[in-house]
Amino acid sequence: MTNTSYEHGRVGLLLIDLVNENFSEDGKAYSIYAPEYERLGTIENLKRLIDGVREHQNVPIFYSSTAFTDADYQSWKHVSGIHRQMFDKRLFEAGTWNAEFFADLAPKPGDVVLAPHKSLDVFAHTDLEFQLRQKNVEYLAIAGVSGIMAVESTARTAMERGYHVTTFTDAIAAPGGLVTYQAMMRGLNMISHNVISVDEFLASLPKLAAA
Repeated sequence: MTNTSYEHGRVGLLLIDLVNENFSEDGKAYSIYAPEYERLGTIENLKRLIDGVREHQNVPIFYSSTAFTDADYQSWKHVSGIHRQMFDKRLFEAGTWNAEFFADLAPKPGDVVLAPHKSLDVFAHTDLEFQLRQKNVEYLAIAGVSGIMAVESTARTAMERGYHVTTFTDAIAAPGGLVTYQAMMRGLNMISHNVISVDEFLASLPKLAAA
């Protein structure tokens, strides 16, 4: 699905969980994503996406990361399946290297670093909506991991709150190989206005700059 008609000055890019835990070979979750990173070229595509967007000062970049404290690991009364997996392995431990942004994909001055999220939906319990409104963003592009968890949950909420949502075919990943990827694409097409490649998204930005 492609309908790359964006309004000048109204586009933003949200990057979810580009942290060492997921993207460094020493991260605890890296191995579950690695086959898809290789198949899709996810890491290189994210680099191109970020570098391409930074060439356009009118497209802000928002970074979101997950972080859990000792109190979170020990005190949650109702722990879902995905949180149980994260808690059992102490993934995304606040204050550790694992929860820091992966150097090759990390924020730079001028980017917006959001408060850490604990739920799958970045809108919940973070300052995302406030920051989007501060930057006058209506067209929100979302990339990162996991495509079937945080990306999907956040994209769904953005759509339901009236944002124009773009998700990516190649700046994303989820465990499970091709079958999961195909299901993920079907799901994203249901809740996104555009599901496109990094190249297609970047090709629309010069038009915005000229608007």
